[in-house]
Parts: sequence; structure tokens; C-alpha cells
Amino acid sequence: MAKKDLTDLSVEEKLKALYQLQAALSGIDEKRTLRGELPQEVDDLEDEIEGLNTRVQRIQNEINEFQQAVVQKKGEIADAESSVARYKAQLEEVRNNREYDTLSKEIEFQTLEIELCNKKIRDAQARIADKSSELEANKETIKERESDLEIKKGELDEIMAETRAEEEKLKEKVKELEAKIEPRLLASFKRIRKNVRNGLGVVYVQRDACGGCFNKIPPQRQLDIRMHKKIIVCEYCGRIMIDPELAGVKIDAATGAPAEKKTRKRAIRKATSSAASKKVTDANDMA
Repeated sequence: MAKKDLTDLSVEEKLKALYQLQAALSGIDEKRTLRGELPQEVDDLEDEIEGLNTRVQRIQNEINEFQQAVVQKKGEIADAESSVARYKAQLEEVRNNREYDTLSKEIEFQTLEIELCNKKIRDAQARIADKSSELEANKETIKERESDLEIKKGELDEIMAETRAEEEKLKEKVKELEAKIEPRLLASFKRIRKNVRNGLGVVYVQRDACGGCFNKIPPQRQLDIRMHKKIIVCEYCGRIMIDPELAGVKIDAATGAPAEKKTRKRAIRKATSSAASKKVTDANDMA
């Protein structure tokens, strides 16, 4: 049997497929809503930890540089002290004042170099101490964030495990339904769904109004919707409209509301009435 061309589908078949597709997509949205902000929180924590690790590496590099500078300056001090000792030994063998003055200046210069190196060493050691404190603080923050991440991932994995199977089934159903809808109509539906707040691109008529924006629909337009001769969109919100029967929803003739809602209200009223009767009975008993 030849596969039926998508353009050969009746308007009623197209609308049914769209409504079923929307139901499947809404089911997926519901599963994702259960996850709440957890996926975003997990991503934010991972980004923050990555940033903290980068900062820790940078601080460690700075500490290493200061430590290398301390080693270098200590080497310069050792060289300067060796020079001072040599110049002092030469002072004992000078033959004139000029040599004495030259050696004295060299000793004074090397002594100043030693003092300068010692100052730079103290400054570097102070910076090392500050950077070490900063390093430990960042490492502690990383531990806290990693602990938070582990908890968030556990919560997310738990929710994902509960919803993954159902979501995969819905995704398969979406693929099957999308294959039955012509690309142009499918693209229009997705565009409508993306632009509306609740993600409903197809709505049925309720109480003579659009089920999406609740603006009144003229009787003739309602008749056109029930005839299924063409795809009709709401002139106010742009959603595709179908009649309740096509959506599998029974409408109460008296109120125009979905039958299940009326039943629920009756149940609530009945429960309220029972509760009130019980209170009266209890009051009579107490009297």
C-alpha cells in the first residue's frame, strides 16, 4: 500500500495530528518543569568551580614566582657578602688612599645591595603569605561548591531517573506525529507555540471563546471551526483553533465549560455540603 501523501490528509486529520503533537510536547514540558532550575544551577556551579580552579592556578603561579624571586635575591645577597669579604681583605693590602676609597665605596655599595635584597625578600614573603591565605580560601570555597554540586546533581539525577522513560516515549511519539504533518504546517505550529506564553499552539473553543486568549468568537466562525474545512487561527492571539469534540473534550451544553470541570465543581460542592451537614449534626449532638 502506497504511503499517503501529507498534502492529501484532510483538515480534520491535520488538526488531530497537531493536537496530539501538542499534547506530547506539553507532556515533555511538564517533565522538564519538574526539574525546575536544577539544570541551570548545576551548570552555574560547574562554571563557578571551573573559574575558581583557574583562579587557584593563577594564585599558585604567583606564589611560585615570588618564591623564585626570594631564591634569586638570596643568591644575590650571598654574592654581595662574598664581595664585601673580598674587598675587606683587600683593604689590608692597599698602598694609597685612592685604592682605599675605591674599596670602601664598593663595600658600601654591596652593603646597600644586601639591604635592598633583604627588603625585597621581606616584601615577597609578605606577598607569599597573603597569596597563600587567598589560595586556601579559594580551595575551601571549591570544596563547598563541589559539595553543593554533588547534592544538586544527585537531585537532578533522581528526577531524571523518574521521568527519563516517560520523556523518551513522548519524544518518540513527537517524531512519529511530526512525520505525519506537512513541513509548512509544522513550522507554523512551532512558531505559534514558541511565541505564546503557555506553549499552547492549538486550543479548542470554550464558552464561545478562544481557549488561549479567551476572546469571544463569532457564531459563524465557530461553525467554520466545527466544519473542519480549513485551518482557522484566532484573530487575536494567532493560535490554531479546533472544536472540543476533535480534542476529545466533552462540553456541557448548559455552561459551555468542559464536562470534567463541571463534575469536579459538583464534587466540591457535594463535599462542602456534606461537611456543612456534619457540622450541623455535631452542633445538635453537643446541644
